[in-house]
Amino acid sequence: MPIDAARAVSAEPRSAEISWGRKDVQLYHLGIGAGVPATDPDELRYTLESRLHVLPSFATVAGGGRGVVGGLSAPGIEVDLTAVLHGGQAIRLHRPIPPEGAAVATSRVAAVYDKGKAAVLVLRTEVADGEGPLWTADADIFVRGEGGFGGERGPSVRTGRPDGEPDFTVERAVREDQALLYRLSGDWNPLHADPEFAELAGFDRPVLHGLCTYGATLKAVVDTVLGGDVARVTSYATRFAGVVFPGETLRIRMWTGAAGEGRVRVAVEAVERDGAPVLTDTVVSHT
Repeated sequence: MPIDAARAVSAEPRSAEISWGRKDVQLYHLGIGAGVPATDPDELRYTLESRLHVLPSFATVAGGGRGVVGGLSAPGIEVDLTAVLHGGQAIRLHRPIPPEGAAVATSRVAAVYDKGKAAVLVLRTEVADGEGPLWTADADIFVRGEGGFGGERGPSVRTGRPDGEPDFTVERAVREDQALLYRLSGDWNPLHADPEFAELAGFDRPVLHGLCTYGATLKAVVDTVLGGDVARVTSYATRFAGVVFPGETLRIRMWTGAAGEGRVRVAVEAVERDGAPVLTDTVVSHT
């Protein structure tokens, strides 16, 4: 079996030095759709170096996004990339991410779950600099055809859609070249650029990175609910329920809950495909 669960989980964590600068942050923000309109003061916080703040989802690409890539090459893991799907992503912020920094990222396979027709790898990356912990990120990676080995099924993270109408709904257009721009932040999976590879994976054309939608959604929540204050985000988790194709429109629905609850529940769908679900079980926790 290509996945040896016991060996993967017991393997020594891998550590690597990572660094990033303002240009990396700006490129990431542009990759998730920031900068429209280009001279809007609220957008300049994402694109102009003299005003720059860092959207917390930048954690998924800081240092080139080595956490997922490294996890797929960990001891006990040998998989076909055409069978790999990013199933979910969570980040927990220990403090705001600076626009420039250097840190140590320590990655390991935290768990391997048996979902029957697929295996799920939980790839955990903990990042700290000289002042202490910065963030912890968990990526849930589905590997189709690798389940059924008798392992634990794992916890359920389903939260469901809240009752009632959302408190806010916004729509965000995805550019035709969005995936080509986003991949410059470090995710070079050909699924998002190469039509022939996408066909081998079962798609009629390349799809947008799930983490691009992830970042665009967090930006919408920060801008709409949190007054543009990225430092208020303490954690952000989602489940990837469906693909997005470049050129489509995202409809992002937000439920803020009771006053003082400190979390926003979110659902994202593709407008052009009759509201096909894209992100579900999505929660942004905040101060």
